[in-house]
Amino acid sequence: MESLSKLLDSVGVHMDARSPFTQAIVSFLLLAGVYSVSKPFLSYVRLLLSLFVLPGESLSKFGPKGSWALVTGASDGIGKEFALALAAKGYNLILVSRTESKLHSLASDISTKYNKIATETLAMDFALNNDIDYGRLKKLIEGLDISILVNNVGLSHSIPVPFVETPHKEMTDIIMINCLATLRVTQLIAPGMISRKRGLILTMASLGGAFPTPLLATYSGSKAFLQQWSTALGSELAPYGVRAQIIQSHLVTTAMSKIRRASLLAPTPRDFVKATLGKIGRSGGAQGIAFTSTPYWSHGLMHWFLVTFVGDRSRFLVDRNKVMHEDIRKRALRKAEREAKKQ
Repeated sequence: MESLSKLLDSVGVHMDARSPFTQAIVSFLLLAGVYSVSKPFLSYVRLLLSLFVLPGESLSKFGPKGSWALVTGASDGIGKEFALALAAKGYNLILVSRTESKLHSLASDISTKYNKIATETLAMDFALNNDIDYGRLKKLIEGLDISILVNNVGLSHSIPVPFVETPHKEMTDIIMINCLATLRVTQLIAPGMISRKRGLILTMASLGGAFPTPLLATYSGSKAFLQQWSTALGSELAPYGVRAQIIQSHLVTTAMSKIRRASLLAPTPRDFVKATLGKIGRSGGAQGIAFTSTPYWSHGLMHWFLVTFVGDRSRFLVDRNKVMHEDIRKRALRKAEREAKKQ
């Protein structure tokens, strides 16, 4: 108290240590200090409860069994596992992806395994941004009670690449698929959810967007866009009983990641989807980020640690990301060289 008074006296502010005003300031500063010190601990407790203890909201809150779920990018990887998991929970499915043969194969598998589940398929290339395709999708969903939308379709760079060397088509395809396709599909589906006053919109993001990622700059920016857009959308739709939630993830064993073997930090699509559907409404590692979840346990712990102790946009983290992706690029180029020599 005395040292505070001396400090204030030195800058021309006189304070009586016994006055209520002075005591109020000191109490406020003490509380602020306690909060600052305890905040990481409280955040960590919340993280552990979210990842390992507290259940997510039931899917039935957003729509009954027998209503419909629409999954984009449904023919492979995470999208395929979402389709299978939602079918197992009793939801009819609209499967949308680029390759018609894969869609038909998945629909056939679902119909065989779950004979009461109806499926509809639509093959469309989201990179084309074709109004006719979106018209076909609009016609397909007319009159259907779509209670769940999974915005899963996505595209990354073929290998890490400096932005100035990014091929024009690759750059525009990433933006068309990751950003515009997600917006256009959601704009078709959300009005029905608003009218029914229930619904769930899950949008797949990436920690590559949460943390700026050199040599994947366009992809990283597209996923950061989805974070901002989906969080804003979540606030807009909440009064109507519709939950919009962005799903953050690190690596998963998919064709996009080019990782084949599962590990602590790279789960299978099935395990990732199971965690996602089991933690609807929980934040996981995305502490303090509205309408956002990092549901897989190791991804959640990593997300929390980096945000809390390193800083999600710190120079240190960005530079480490750059070094890692430069190394990945070198290895990919060497592999391409070896394969070229074999031909």
